[in-house]
Amino acid sequence: MFNLHAATIAIMAANILVSLKGFNDDSFFNRYKFSIGGITAGQKERMFTSGFLHVDVSHLFFNMFTLYFFAHVVINWFDAGKFLIIYFVSLLGGSLLGLFFHKDEPYYSAVGASGAVTGILYAAILLNPDMPLQFVFIRGLSFPAYVLGIGYMIYSIYGMKSRMGNIGHSAHFGGAIGGYATTLLFKPELFVTETFTVVLLALPIVILFVLEKMGKL
Repeated sequence: MFNLHAATIAIMAANILVSLKGFNDDSFFNRYKFSIGGITAGQKERMFTSGFLHVDVSHLFFNMFTLYFFAHVVINWFDAGKFLIIYFVSLLGGSLLGLFFHKDEPYYSAVGASGAVTGILYAAILLNPDMPLQFVFIRGLSFPAYVLGIGYMIYSIYGMKSRMGNIGHSAHFGGAIGGYATTLLFKPELFVTETFTVVLLALPIVILFVLEKMGKL
């Protein structure tokens, strides 16, 4: 198993402590969740604080479990400082895209670290696209990381279009865009060394905005 870096532990601890507070304090949860009405009223901090709140223990566990598996890839390629920048840029990216797609829905709300974690996932895939991934409960079945990235983004587009489930698909997508852009900013040579992956991971982003321009979302 991986040795957790202090930066990863700090992010996990912040998510756990803030989420536990939210589980037991509805007024705290409602004050700091992502809320279109609250943000347009001037409470911009919700765009960050919502990323440390979760609906329940399973929601929190899934996000921290995913972060555990991919944070070390980003830290090993860069350093803790750049990992944290990617994390928070992705968190903000998720909130901004959620605000863009739901700006006319004053009662829309969301919580969770999914945007930030998806940004770290996308960064890790860009940095190491061929790392083999396995389904936890299916031994022997593995696939390259970039396949997960493409599949996940296509699923998110479908989720946004169909409003499927109580899931912030726009936050996932915005987080991925944040992780993608920041990683390329920090390591532009990936345009040359991993051209195929850079182009492939850009396709769902282009598709999203083409569909939005066409009024299909």
